[in-house]
Amino acid sequence: MTEGSQKETRLVSEKGLEARVAQIVEPVIDDLGFDLVRVRITGTNGCTVQIMAERPDGSMNIEGCESISRAVSPVLDVEDPVDREYHLEVSSPGIDRPLVRKRDFTAWIGHEIKLELSVGIDGRRRFRGMIEAVEGDELLLALPDAPADQPSIVRLPLTDLSESKLVMNDVLMDLALKAQSRNNADEAPSLETDQDK
Repeated sequence: MTEGSQKETRLVSEKGLEARVAQIVEPVIDDLGFDLVRVRITGTNGCTVQIMAERPDGSMNIEGCESISRAVSPVLDVEDPVDREYHLEVSSPGIDRPLVRKRDFTAWIGHEIKLELSVGIDGRRRFRGMIEAVEGDELLLALPDAPADQPSIVRLPLTDLSESKLVMNDVLMDLALKAQSRNNADEAPSLETDQDK
């Protein structure tokens, strides 16, 4: 982040325990120069706390994952938000990544996404389509399944976003394979560690 630039906030936020973990780790991740993408807690391996992060330019490598893991582990130990033993997994957003900031939608114009709104539009909360543009706080989404008597492009308020991610398809796979071949030694799918309560 350049001096004087403002940090772009996430449009999507976690709920419950995931929100508590995000509140604890986000300042630590920010101080390291990374952006938090998502926190997810699953029953994998008993309990897994997954922290997804990236640099502001969207990149991530194994050293970045290690750096974040080393920095957030002691903070999570002190704050102790998870009431049982858990595995900590720090990872990059991956191929079919969540889109959580306005810049994510701009970066992936022309790609297929699926999303859910917290507030429905004409009774509809879930959408799947191609990103056409981002205008202000609105996402323009082309809907391939739109009936002939309805608009094929809808305007969706990004402020009502509940969840959004890229759809895995051949185009996305090709992009991922090209990136991997260019930067194979620098790829970082994830780093896992065990955390005791």
